[in-house]
Amino acid sequence: MKSSFAAVEPYGTQVTEYFYDHLFEHHPEVRPLFAEHMGEQRDRLWQALRALVGKVEDTEAVTRMLDGLGTRHVGYGATPAHLPAVGASLLAALKHFAGPAWTPETEAAWVAVYGVITDVMGRAMARAGAPAPAGTGHG
Repeated sequence: MKSSFAAVEPYGTQVTEYFYDHLFEHHPEVRPLFAEHMGEQRDRLWQALRALVGKVEDTEAVTRMLDGLGTRHVGYGATPAHLPAVGASLLAALKHFAGPAWTPETEAAWVAVYGVITDVMGRAMARAGAPAPAGTGHG
């Protein structure tokens, strides 16, 4: 995971620009949750990704970070139902910029990490009052 991120890191916020373009193209229903001008948002996402990758071995720190992100995102109108779309766009952006560093093993590692992100953020969102996705039995 770290080596694939090292491959995309030189692209900086181009990665997050691609991410948001992909997200809004494939899930236009989420566009109203974001400000019209995305520069600051792209920067924040890039910093969060760098922090996540940098602390990936520190489970407690990552959990605290994701818990806080999940709670804050409820205030923006996000719900756990949005997380799969975000994950798909994140993987698309990373794959686009990673080039040959993106292997099936790399993709599997990112999918696993995003599963943890979804779990932790989703639980935080539910605690903060966001509706659970249909069919989960939560909420």
